[in-house]
Amino acid sequence: MSAPLCRGCGLPAPRILIDLGAQPLANSYVRPETADKPEPTYPLRVRVCDACLLVQADEASTPEDIFAHDYAYFSSFSDSWLAHCKAYATMAMAQFALNADTLVVEIASNDGYLLQYFKQAGAPVLGVEPAANVAQRAIEIGVPTRVAFFGRETAQTMRDEGLAPRLICSANVLAHVPDINDFAAGLAILLQGEAVYTVEFPHLLNLIAHNQFDTIYHEHYSYLSLLAIEKLFARHGLRVFDVEELPTHGGSLRVYACLESASHALGPRVAAVLAKERAHHLDAPEGYAGFEAKAQGVRDAFLSFLRNAKASGKSVAAYGAAAKGNTLLNYCGVGPELISFCVDRNPAKQNTLLPGSRIPVRDPQALRDAPPDFLVILPWNIRDEVIAQSQDLRDRGVRFVTAIPELRVEA
Repeated sequence: MSAPLCRGCGLPAPRILIDLGAQPLANSYVRPETADKPEPTYPLRVRVCDACLLVQADEASTPEDIFAHDYAYFSSFSDSWLAHCKAYATMAMAQFALNADTLVVEIASNDGYLLQYFKQAGAPVLGVEPAANVAQRAIEIGVPTRVAFFGRETAQTMRDEGLAPRLICSANVLAHVPDINDFAAGLAILLQGEAVYTVEFPHLLNLIAHNQFDTIYHEHYSYLSLLAIEKLFARHGLRVFDVEELPTHGGSLRVYACLESASHALGPRVAAVLAKERAHHLDAPEGYAGFEAKAQGVRDAFLSFLRNAKASGKSVAAYGAAAKGNTLLNYCGVGPELISFCVDRNPAKQNTLLPGSRIPVRDPQALRDAPPDFLVILPWNIRDEVIAQSQDLRDRGVRFVTAIPELRVEA
């Protein structure tokens, strides 16, 4: 059987990074009234292209399956994430001299979580968001949003309408794009003159170095390094001129790009990050070896903890009905027999069942009504935020647990 072709450069990509088995879509939360119906599952397998270094999931579902219906992810339910976005907007307003005459466009603008801060600062904004139910939430808070997938066609329509953004931004979207070349080509169409595109994404280096395999799920088609991004952008007449390393999502990059012809000077941080990636051998096959074995070690330790807790008569609940948590739970084969319930602040997820594991999702008040002995924080990237907000639970004897990058149980 021939290897799939790389979605970046089109060459065969036979090298497998990890195979997490057949899993349901990570954000396909199950309504109790449909709990008797089987869920569709798809292979969750990730491979590496030796030619262009794009790490990518095998395509097993369509973007329409994931985003175009009742999408359950809303960005505004993490206080630390909102603080991060507000700080970015403040920085960008000053750095790019944005004002009432400079349009800011966000691609995959979700519920208006970021553009609201640009609007408050006086810049005109426009969101592009494929999930209609999420886009409606943005519109309700006064953030103009068009429901569309971004690519060549959408970009050309916007340009034909006379839209010329000074800044195009996106956060944690590039990984969600199956046709990554169409997306980059759309950027090249919509960017004009000295306009800038910034994109944030979890850094592949951290995924591998810190065993963050749970960030792999079907709606993440790509897992990105700066090495791969430079190759992708150059293919479409775009140039990376700066990069920041960020703590968000377990370690992310914010890449600054422009048209090849723009005058933005190349900053020293680009060479520094590229050197770090090469030092971890992300430019060679050996940098990707052994990752699956590390994931298996996490699975074994997590299952051992949960089984020992059950055998000892201890109760376990989970915090955060996050997509990454669903990957972990389904890879480990965990269900309500080991974790009795999960809580989440997002009303769209409450009173549902987690996909695959079928663990019930409740309002956070459930933790106060019946404190568990252990609380597994599935979105480990906001561990400190969750613990800080849960001092009352700690006072009642609840101990906090995370499984990534290794099992950690609060003493």
